[in-house]
Parts: sequence; C-alpha cells; structure tokens
Amino acid sequence: MKPIQFYTIKSSGGLKAEISNLGAKITKLLVANRKGEVKDIVLGFRTAEEWRTKETYFNAICGRVANRIKDGKFTLDGKTYQLPVNNGTNSLHGGVEGFNAKIWEVVEQSIYEIKLRYRAKDGEEGYPGNVDIYVTYTATKDNRLVIHYEAKTDAPTLVAMTNHAYFNLAGEDGGRVDDHVLQVFADRYTPFDDTACPTGEILPVEGTPMDFRQPTRIGDRIHDKFFEPGRGIDNNWCLCDGDAPKELRHAATLQADGRTMECWTTMKGLQVYTGNWIEKNEGKNGKLYDEQHAVCLEAQNWPDSINHPAFPNIILRPGEKLDETTEYRFL
Repeated sequence: MKPIQFYTIKSSGGLKAEISNLGAKITKLLVANRKGEVKDIVLGFRTAEEWRTKETYFNAICGRVANRIKDGKFTLDGKTYQLPVNNGTNSLHGGVEGFNAKIWEVVEQSIYEIKLRYRAKDGEEGYPGNVDIYVTYTATKDNRLVIHYEAKTDAPTLVAMTNHAYFNLAGEDGGRVDDHVLQVFADRYTPFDDTACPTGEILPVEGTPMDFRQPTRIGDRIHDKFFEPGRGIDNNWCLCDGDAPKELRHAATLQADGRTMECWTTMKGLQVYTGNWIEKNEGKNGKLYDEQHAVCLEAQNWPDSINHPAFPNIILRPGEKLDETTEYRFL
C-alpha cells in the first residue's frame, strides 16, 4: 500500500486544514471563534494507522455512492447489479472498501488548495464503469473550505459522493453536541423504513421533529422518540426537488462556542448525522470520543436515489461530467 501522507492548506483569513491522501480526508480543520480562540473542529486521530483502522468514515470522501442503496441492488439500462452489503441488508457509502479507504493521488497542491484523484475501476465494489474522480479542497481568504467534486466515466454508472466530516464546533475534544444549535433550510424530508432506507415518500417537516427551519438546540430534539431508530439524528432533508436546476443553496447553519458554520451546496439533499454510532476511541488529544460527540452535515443527493424515479438522478454516462460543490463557511 502507498504511504499515508498529510498535506496542509491555509487561507490568509486564518483557516487551516490538513488533508490526507487516505480517503481524501480532512484530518484537521483549525478555525477561530469570535474571541479569536483557534481550535481543531473535526474529530480524528494522531497516527496514520489509527486513521486507517478506526472510524474509517471520519471526515472522508464517501462513494462511489454515498449513503444507502436498498438491499445493495439497482437496475441500470435494463441490467440488475448486486453490490456487497455492509450495513445490515444495504450497501452503505460505496461498499466494503469505498473511496474512504483508498489512497488517492495528489495531482496539484498550493498553499491554499489541493486536488486529489482516484480512479475507480470497472467492477469495483460491484459498480460498472471506470470512473476518474477528482476532489479539490480550497481554503479561501474569507474562511470558506470549498470542496469541488468532478467525475467522468467510460460506461454508464452511478456516482453520488459526499464528505463525511465529523464536526464539533467546541473543538474535537468538546464532548457531546447537545448545545450546538442547528438550522436546516428545507421544508421536506424522506422518511425511512426499518433498514434506514427511504420509503419513497417525500413528506413535509411541518409539525414533525424534522422541522429545523428555525435555529434549534440539538439537545432539545435529539432524544425525541422520532429519532430513536437511528439512536439520534441520522436523516435526509430535501433541499429542493429532484429535478431542480443546479445552484449553490444554503443548506444549514451550525453554531456553538462562538463559531458559526454555514453549509452551502449544489447537492439536493443534506444528511444530518449526530455521531450516534461513534465507538469509544481515544482522539487527537487523548479524550475519549463517544456517541453524539459530533455533527455531520453530509451534503449529498438523496439516499437510494437510483431506486426511486422522483429522487435526484445519480446516473453518470460517458461524455457527461459530474460537477458538484459544497462549501463550509465560517463566520
């Protein structure tokens, strides 16, 4: 296996990020609060081996298809494909060894930007087509961490990536996220079945615990019976219709400890996950990570989209180019 390496990018505004070629992960993200106190706000580990073996989705690029595909099955152009299942009966985040577990190639690097490449081969994790994936991280002068996704294929396939950053705005060792305040700019969501896959319905958030249209303290909502199946929040919000034109949308705002982070994206969905299955692992500063010590704002297309015609299209064909952007803006 190629060596795991770490690269630093930084902006003139003070934001600093460390990116690894393992899973194109954000291994550090240093951001100041209103008092000027700088903290690393993504969970993680001290050594390359820990990054490789523990909590493998931490801050990684997930794909070829992020989130779940029901029973690991889909039909494309009349042919049915069976993927490896790695989450109960479903395929999750690209399979047994998705993009999060791969060593990426660094193709460009500067003080403020790094571009990584991974070639997913035909048949890898059961998916058709050779796909060239590029992910670029940019630290801007106005303290945005911009993630740009590109992909091309030589055969019809599925591509729908996300970044799975585990944020704690009080610092990576800040403990539970009950005091984080979350606002999600969506008025609909996709309910899921007993395997955590969408039922196919698209329902209004109005009158439900999914209504985060106003700033809401996570600890005031996370223990609601509605969220018990996922042991906390682990749900998809619909930012727009599945066939809506592509544009950068304000998906969510998260606040804690004098830091405000906005998530903007061209993706059509947002999976909010409150780290409900974090294993008790020692983190960067020796503190034990536990359940609900992080908030993930996973900008992506909706789970199991390929099996629901009204959901966003995630089919990529030869001659087409996937082009998506997510920004984390720090105010």
